[in-house]
Amino acid sequence: MLPTAELDYHLPDQLIATHPAHRRDEAKLMLLSRTDPSYLEHRIISDLPEILHKNDFLVVNDTRVLPARLIGTRLDTGGKTEGLYLDSPEPNIWHMMLKSGGKLKPGLQLQFTSADNKYQLQMQLLEKQHAMWTVKIKNTSTENPQSNQTAQNLLEQIGRTPLPPYIIKQRKNRNENIISEQEDKKRYQTIYAGPRAGAVAAPTAGLHFTENLLNRCHARGMNHAAITLHVGAGTFKPVETEYLENHPMHEEAFSISPTVIQQLKTQRQQHQNNQSRLIAVGTTTVRALESLPAPDQLSEEILQKGITKNTNLLISPGFNFNYTDILLTNFHLPKSTLLALVGAFLGNLDKLKSAYQIAIKNNYRFYSYGDAMLILP
Repeated sequence: MLPTAELDYHLPDQLIATHPAHRRDEAKLMLLSRTDPSYLEHRIISDLPEILHKNDFLVVNDTRVLPARLIGTRLDTGGKTEGLYLDSPEPNIWHMMLKSGGKLKPGLQLQFTSADNKYQLQMQLLEKQHAMWTVKIKNTSTENPQSNQTAQNLLEQIGRTPLPPYIIKQRKNRNENIISEQEDKKRYQTIYAGPRAGAVAAPTAGLHFTENLLNRCHARGMNHAAITLHVGAGTFKPVETEYLENHPMHEEAFSISPTVIQQLKTQRQQHQNNQSRLIAVGTTTVRALESLPAPDQLSEEILQKGITKNTNLLISPGFNFNYTDILLTNFHLPKSTLLALVGAFLGNLDKLKSAYQIAIKNNYRFYSYGDAMLILP
């Protein structure tokens, strides 16, 4: 078992990126190798087409981030309240994470307002389970309330970009007001995000891609496919147990179409002949891919219908990767399951922590809006 303390490291606050690179593909890129412990190189994201090979296969997560962050007030005291939408198990019933200056209790009513103060949304607290509240939508002030009652439509009007708490905290600490809500809404979304909105956090490695970068990869002879994994709030939850394996892993919904399943099966056959490598863009892509049965165990049903299910897969050192040959990923929080996943993929947690220290010395920018690393075979 892995002691959680092995996943800890110290990061100076000034290296937490509070805004994205001026251009998506200008971020720094650290290159590592799974088989050569001495290999380490510094490049930038736009170098990817020259680093990767013809016939390599890029797999991205095309989930769309919901404007899931809500800001408003309690109707009893007028005190400030913030919320994060999680999901909607039935019409007008939401699951949320909430925080307020005073104690929240069932029956309390809250009112949330859009950034432009144009729309309002009222809800009543029903019950709390652990950190999650169940709430009932009471009424809205929208231009067309009868046709805008789905959670996604209401969030599009009322919600704001669900930036990770550490970005919001550091912006406040640095008195930064340089990025508007509109800019965050644009930049905290991948350029290839599909129509299926459901994520409350971005698949951050994908934020580095531009249309031009993808086109250059295609011109190089690479193929790419998209899977969908809706990133949940649990991705930010630190490991609080003494050992990683005792961490209660969160669930996230993922979906892979039959077309992509067939592509994956073909790609793995080509990989056996050293003709193609699979590059997973981000840890969320890895979780979806590695939640599949092994390539030689894909059933006819999955091949014909694809797969849609939830995964609570915890990837830790010693894990056997069936699909992922190369990983593009950002720099992750200490004591996180994402850091454990990257350490498992690299195959050497000490090597990973050493690379993180080199990144710190070289002023790499960390976390969601930060720089990236590419782990090669």
